[in-house]
Amino acid sequence: MTNDSSKKFYGTATIGEKGQIVIPNAARKKMKLTKGDQLLVFGPHDEMIALVKLSGLESFISTLSEKLNTLNKTIKKKKK
Repeated sequence: MTNDSSKKFYGTATIGEKGQIVIPNAARKKMKLTKGDQLLVFGPHDEMIALVKLSGLESFISTLSEKLNTLNKTIKKKKK
């Protein structure tokens, strides 16, 4: 669980001619982003986007999947 102190404002980004943006340096360092990293782009609201580092999401989903499998096994045992 996160608290308000973990939320950061890293600055602004301007959209260039080709639709590209530059992620502020502090955010790149914090997320350990390097050239070639893939980001998922979500639109939780009409005027908002969120960027998620793909490698971090893959790790999270893998861990969550393991936990869900364990939970499912426990539930099946309890039903017997």
